[in-house]
Amino acid sequence: MLSPSLEDYLEEIYRISQSSQIVRVSDISNKLKVTLPSVSKAFRKLKDQQYIIYQPYGEIELTEKGRVLGSFLVKRNQLLQEFLELICSKCDIAAEAEAMEHYLSLATIESIQSLVTFMKSNSEFYANFLQFLSNLPGKETLL
Repeated sequence: MLSPSLEDYLEEIYRISQSSQIVRVSDISNKLKVTLPSVSKAFRKLKDQQYIIYQPYGEIELTEKGRVLGSFLVKRNQLLQEFLELICSKCDIAAEAEAMEHYLSLATIESIQSLVTFMKSNSEFYANFLQFLSNLPGKETLL
C-alpha cells in the first residue's frame, strides 16, 4: 500500500504518460511543486515496490502494476470531482477531491460511484435534489 504522497506521484506519472511518451523527473517536480531530490526519493520507493522502471537521470516507465494503480488513482480523483460537482459543493473542486481521495475506503469510493451513477441515470431524482437545494432557507452548517 502506498502513502498518500506516493499515490500523488504515481497518479501524476500516469497522467503525464497518457499524453506523452516521456515522463521526466522535472515534469513531476513542476506539477506537484516539489524539489527534484524529493521526486527522486519518491521514484526510488515506487521502483522498489515495482510500480515504475526508473534509472536516475533517465526516463520513467510504468510497470503493469503501476499502470493499473495509476489508472485507478486518476479515475478515483475524477469520480470525487464529479461527486462534488453533483452535490453542488461550493469549494475548490480539484483541491477538495485531492484532500478526500487518500482517506476514503474502497467501499466508500464504490458507494460514491453508485450514487453518481444513480443520479446521472435518474434525472428526475437529481432535479428534485437541485430543487431541494434551491429551497433551503439558509445554509445548513455543522458549525
